[in-house]
Amino acid sequence: MNIWPLTAEPAVSVGGVSLTEIAGRFGTPAYVVDEEHVRVRCREYAKAMAPHEVAYAAKAFWCRAMARWIAEEGLSLDVCSEGELAVARAGGFPADRILLHGIGKTPNELSAALGYGVGRIVVDSSGEVRQLAARSVAAPTGGRQKVLVRVTPGVDAHVHRAVTTGTEDQQFGLSIASGAAADVAHRILRQPSLELAGVHCHIGSQITSLDGFEAAARRLVAFMAGLGGLPELNLGGGHAVPYRPGEDGLDITAFAERVTSAVEQECAAHDIPVPRLTIEPGRAIIGAAGVTLYRVLAVKHGARTFVVVDGGMSDNPRPALYGSRYHIERAGARTTAGTEPVTVVGRHCEAGDVLVPDARLPADLRPGDLLTVPCTGAYHHAMASNYNHLTRPPVIAVHQGRAWPLIRRETAADMLHRDVG
Repeated sequence: MNIWPLTAEPAVSVGGVSLTEIAGRFGTPAYVVDEEHVRVRCREYAKAMAPHEVAYAAKAFWCRAMARWIAEEGLSLDVCSEGELAVARAGGFPADRILLHGIGKTPNELSAALGYGVGRIVVDSSGEVRQLAARSVAAPTGGRQKVLVRVTPGVDAHVHRAVTTGTEDQQFGLSIASGAAADVAHRILRQPSLELAGVHCHIGSQITSLDGFEAAARRLVAFMAGLGGLPELNLGGGHAVPYRPGEDGLDITAFAERVTSAVEQECAAHDIPVPRLTIEPGRAIIGAAGVTLYRVLAVKHGARTFVVVDGGMSDNPRPALYGSRYHIERAGARTTAGTEPVTVVGRHCEAGDVLVPDARLPADLRPGDLLTVPCTGAYHHAMASNYNHLTRPPVIAVHQGRAWPLIRRETAADMLHRDVG
């Protein structure tokens, strides 16, 4: 699998637009997103999973343009906050294709979801059943609200502990093994304003093996059989993408074949109807669509060579949080100077602000050079911060030789506008 956008000439252009031109027009740091890549990945997922459902996970990257692209490609949508729902609504995303998630939904979020008429709400605690039942009675739609129960299947996906979500003794979902999931399911069934439509799980992120997904699917079908069968089975997301050359991603065609086969076998064994499957990819849709651009501020030679760039952990916290590794190249023409090992660091006041500890960059690298980091579409803008009061970068879309901002660069005035003291 490629780490660059589908339309890219690596480190030179994306979507028919030169990366040096983008940096010159919009400044750096900047996130670049390939619209064509996003649309192609949506189609690949929809084709592989047909006739089942694909719901894009907004938390990976979200804005009104993304809402439009996803809607036009026929995907559904997974949101997990009132803010993500507000963007979906502003982008005109169809309410009946939205699922609301969240480990701790606020009263305002539940009211906003019911007010917009979202298709399904994923229940993550017994308290949410009471809140939803009371609010659903007064909802503008007046009908029964469809809900799913998020269960913990007890499956270890063997990924970083910070993104492991399917095992026992963690904060997400309701345990099948302890009986908590069944208890909440029966509470829902007793509420006349709620409709138990199915079950949901999520076992982790950056998963390359299909074993965990199959095990989770089989356990969820068995759980559903204990309730007499349900029409929907949601297996969440977590599909891996490669970040560096030679790394593996998840094969969606192989995933679809194996998981649907396992669900059909298990349903036959339990003598229940086969449910509609839903999966929720985020990173797998947007990850490789993105490239981040940085300018070199300094090259410092010593025991190691440090290359300091004009961004860092405020625009990409993943290396500091998860030890994530990235590929990096200088933009433009190749050099005859050869390469040397360097450590690429950000400009923040933290020793941990290391973006790429094991890069190889041209030996003639100089301040002012433009660097490109591929596979930065997911969880970069979404997790960006104002640490050290740095402003957040813009998101620049490219398509068929055109570049334009989806999200403008934040300014100091934006930050001061919130500072009302």
